Amino acid sequence: MNASACIGTHDVLLVTLDTLRCDAAEEALARGRTPEIGALLPGGRWERRHSPGSFTYAAHHAFFAGFLPTPTGPGPHPRLFAARFPGSESTAAETWVFDAPDLPTGLAEAGYHTICVGGVGFFNPASRLGQRLPSLFQERHWSEAMGVTAPDSTARQVETALASLAALPAARRAFVFLNVSAIHQPNRIFSGRAEDDVEGQIAALAYADAHLGRLVRGMRGRAPLLMVMCSDHGTAYGEGGHVGHRHAQPVVWEVPYMEARLT
Repeated sequence: MNASACIGTHDVLLVTLDTLRCDAAEEALARGRTPEIGALLPGGRWERRHSPGSFTYAAHHAFFAGFLPTPTGPGPHPRLFAARFPGSESTAAETWVFDAPDLPTGLAEAGYHTICVGGVGFFNPASRLGQRLPSLFQERHWSEAMGVTAPDSTARQVETALASLAALPAARRAFVFLNVSAIHQPNRIFSGRAEDDVEGQIAALAYADAHLGRLVRGMRGRAPLLMVMCSDHGTAYGEGGHVGHRHAQPVVWEVPYMEARLT
């Protein structure tokens, strides 16, 4: 996709489905549990990619520098966005290159209003660490109602994003980043099961699906849209003896990914 041709005319939406495993995303799609997301996927399917990080903080720092999940086959793979630096082998003519240390700042300098709608704890401003990623944005939002234990978190997140967009002049381009917290543990609040597992992720993603559809429709109603939706990392439920993430199991490194130019 030619991202360079989109910047300035398109709004930009980056949705991270925090902790979502590839198998959970693919199974939810196969069962018809995610019709809104399914309608957006090129070819009707998720693309498997490799995340640059094995947990939220590391992955998002890479994302915001332009290092989105990479195709699983041999590269180099041209990137959508890239901070300018000498010797980059993944910057192509279609890459939007910015002279800033991070993507939100680069888009702000290009005239965009940047909005962060946080989800998991790394976006909770109660700690100085939790302030770091949101501080890259001009406008930032987080509350416990958007966090991992809230059963209606995605609804609150989408309502917040749409309200922020409604306050902008129609001609002002926007960059919206939304970190979906629902899939992160404790996802058993959506499945009703005793423990977190793949079924919990499927149930949480199915819950989030309708609300994410509202966000996409709202953004497409104000401007053409360049959209990226992906997981930041997966998580293990016993594979190789591991539970959780921040390690190198394939279920952690392989993530579902989509990108699209929507009018």
